[in-house]
Amino acid sequence: MKKKAIYLIVALVVFNIQSCKDFLKEELVSDVSASYYTNAVGLEDAVDATYSYMKYVYSNERAYSLTVFGTDTYTNGADGGYKGFNWYDATLRADVDILLQTWQYLYKGVNQANAVVGRADAVTDMDPAVKAQRVAEAKFLRALYYFNLVRQWGDVHFSLEETVGAVVTSNKTPQLDIYAQGIIPDLTEAIATLPVTQSDYGRATKGAALNLRGMALLTRAWLTNSAADYAAAEADFSAVIASGTYGLVANHTALWDQSNQKNKEIIFTVQNSTDVLLNSGGDGVAPGEGNRGHMYFLMQYDNQPGMIRDIANGRPFKRFRPTTYLLNLWGATRTIDNRYDQTYKHVWFVNGNNTTYLWTQAHIDAGALKKDGKPATAADIGKSRLDIGDTAIYIPGPGKESKYDLSPTVRAPKFRYQIILSTDAGSTNFNQFQFAHTKKFMDPLRPTIQWMEGSRDWFIMRLADTYLLRAEARLQQGNNAGARADIITVRQRSAIAGVDMNDPLNTPASITLDYLLDERARELDAEQCRWYDLTRTKTLVARVNAYNADAAGRCDNHFMYRPIPQAQLDRTQGGYVQNCGYPGGPACN
Repeated sequence: MKKKAIYLIVALVVFNIQSCKDFLKEELVSDVSASYYTNAVGLEDAVDATYSYMKYVYSNERAYSLTVFGTDTYTNGADGGYKGFNWYDATLRADVDILLQTWQYLYKGVNQANAVVGRADAVTDMDPAVKAQRVAEAKFLRALYYFNLVRQWGDVHFSLEETVGAVVTSNKTPQLDIYAQGIIPDLTEAIATLPVTQSDYGRATKGAALNLRGMALLTRAWLTNSAADYAAAEADFSAVIASGTYGLVANHTALWDQSNQKNKEIIFTVQNSTDVLLNSGGDGVAPGEGNRGHMYFLMQYDNQPGMIRDIANGRPFKRFRPTTYLLNLWGATRTIDNRYDQTYKHVWFVNGNNTTYLWTQAHIDAGALKKDGKPATAADIGKSRLDIGDTAIYIPGPGKESKYDLSPTVRAPKFRYQIILSTDAGSTNFNQFQFAHTKKFMDPLRPTIQWMEGSRDWFIMRLADTYLLRAEARLQQGNNAGARADIITVRQRSAIAGVDMNDPLNTPASITLDYLLDERARELDAEQCRWYDLTRTKTLVARVNAYNADAAGRCDNHFMYRPIPQAQLDRTQGGYVQNCGYPGGPACN
């Protein structure tokens, strides 16, 4: 299915690009004969094509800009064109292209799923059990696409019928109706039909549908304060955990090992493959999209002394950098928790011209030590301090900076290599160009240094997140002990040897929502969860204003939902109301 998901988009998406893109133009045309979907081969291909839109929804710049950016954990780096999503200023407008692109791809996925569901009855040459399973997969995917739509935009156009003719009007359905009439029923039907596992890895399973329904119920519970939804969400998460199908891997090194992507912690994933690389153009841009996450979180290392760009260190787009709040979270726990050490990059080794690293009188005066541990002397002046393969840059990271805590000008001559500290913030050392960064998404399998498409899978759901979501559902029901137990399960997996996370000194005896959000920030760092976490729990405004210095004072409640894309407003006859607080929309209550 992996290859089909990549290539069928070329063969089959002709139909969907017309039908769903033209949903926005309100002028719908199908270039694929309806008869194609009335046989087993056509239906199988149509289902596989429904999966393909996930590649456009996840693991690219627009996906991170709409889920990671503008939160309490990530702010902007030096580059990128979508800083308004972090600054919450007038540049976050309805005509920004990534809003329309995301809207289109989600609705393309919805309409493709609608076509599968609507046309399946006409297929007579297919095993009924297989057909039922494929329809269940389409309903799972339709629920996933609609879930992303309502989380981003709130009330949106809703239809469970395939668009087959010219349409010039759209509805704006209340999101609670979309949950009640679409998302929850689709997932309930999928749970009843989908198998526990699939031999074709990457297809939806019963566990994925249970997990997604739990996420939807939990999100709806925050909207309505429904005790029943909190309880039902907890039950779904518990069913996933108790199924025995999934388990936490030993540590984050194993979790993010690119050769271990099909590990037992993964519940549902967007698959990528080195086939993406082989079928890319010379610029590394594939017909579809691979995982581009390897580029966006990297600092600019390739303009530093002794360093040139290479595959191992990545192509640094420096779009997103951690906030001081996130770094401080790591600093507070790093003596007991190994996640930072396993998921952040610390060292860059000399791989280029090392003649810029020369011994000077200043190094001798400061008592700098040579590689052999002996002090540099006057005889070393003018000689290279570093050889190829030696440490060129070291970022010790939060909680381990005190021994180097001198001003950059005083610190530099004391060491052979460059040391960058978070306490250098605002200086020429630690800024929008140089900063600590996650290595979760780095991809050394790319064939050239400029290659954009990556072959990492994108983990949409994994078991550690399920534990923390269940902790949230439990906490909202007053079950503090149960919430704490789930948090401890996740934390203990990452505990440094000999540390017991059950100790109240390591995990508080009384859990609060703020503590749970802190824990989610550590465990799910950069994994496209944070904006949804903050909007779901209604903490976006308070936390962004408190912890994101680049947005402080500008984030207010109307930013809890994105502006409806301008093209949708312009192309709908009779008008389509903009979300509140944005130009053209009503005032927010």
